[in-house]
Amino acid sequence: MTPVTLALEEAVSDFGRHLRAERDVSPHTLRAYLGDLNDLVGYAADTGVTEPGELDVSLLRAWLARQHALGRSRATLARRTAAVRAFTRHLHRRGLLDDDPGLLLGTPKRQRDLPIALTQEEAARLLDTMDAQGPLGLRDLAVLELLYGTGVRVSELCGLDIDDLDTGRRTVRVLGKGGRERTVPVGEPAVRAVQDWLRAGRPALSTEGSGPALFLGVRGGRLHPTSARRIVHDRINEVGEVPDLSPHGLRHSAATHLLEGGADLRSVQEILGHASLQTTQIYTHVAPERLKHVHRQAHPRGAQPD
Repeated sequence: MTPVTLALEEAVSDFGRHLRAERDVSPHTLRAYLGDLNDLVGYAADTGVTEPGELDVSLLRAWLARQHALGRSRATLARRTAAVRAFTRHLHRRGLLDDDPGLLLGTPKRQRDLPIALTQEEAARLLDTMDAQGPLGLRDLAVLELLYGTGVRVSELCGLDIDDLDTGRRTVRVLGKGGRERTVPVGEPAVRAVQDWLRAGRPALSTEGSGPALFLGVRGGRLHPTSARRIVHDRINEVGEVPDLSPHGLRHSAATHLLEGGADLRSVQEILGHASLQTTQIYTHVAPERLKHVHRQAHPRGAQPD
């Protein structure tokens, strides 16, 4: 494997600084983009490229074709194409590329699978039969109630502070992607579960370093998204007879049940914090599928081929 030149390494590092300082991307996106681009410049070095200005559309397409041959998913290919486009645009603006070859790249279409969601009965069974004994039981119930009751992302949930929850108005202030803040309504069961956690659970785990974090880990620090994901999986498996879902599955369930209950798409967009209504529209395909299932199960002539 040919060593990557200092010029290529510095180009990637400079782009990383740009993403952090000017585009305020999430740490996850930053790691993914830089990983993609380090792979790209490694491939470029193997082909004899030593300077950023030597990157051209033929090389970019060859690298993406190699990713496809290695079996990368469409979602990964789409992200890597986006990373390359952002990188070459940055190089062009810095004067390191005469033209922007990223403009000539096509975008692989991402497969839009229907989200897996609980039925309303399954959601009720999960939350009504959970063991909520002790500090961890109270915390875990509050975590699942809030994820399902608000549809927030797991990272948003873990970023909540105590003061973000307004129990009187039954709302929670959420800091979403891109630093966008929104206010989300919270149902009574979730409010009650969080209040129980704050009263009888959180004090048992709290330490001097806990700060204002709403949810705490076993050592008293702010609950990490990885721990929250494990909590969801473990609690669902304990209950049984409920499909195993991630926190994002509870978010899907919340959106689906809102639509089934008559909520309009724009309101669901606001609750979920989607920047584009197009992102929310996938849920319009979920509720009808659930209704078709109910129809097939319940109607005398429902068991007919679609």
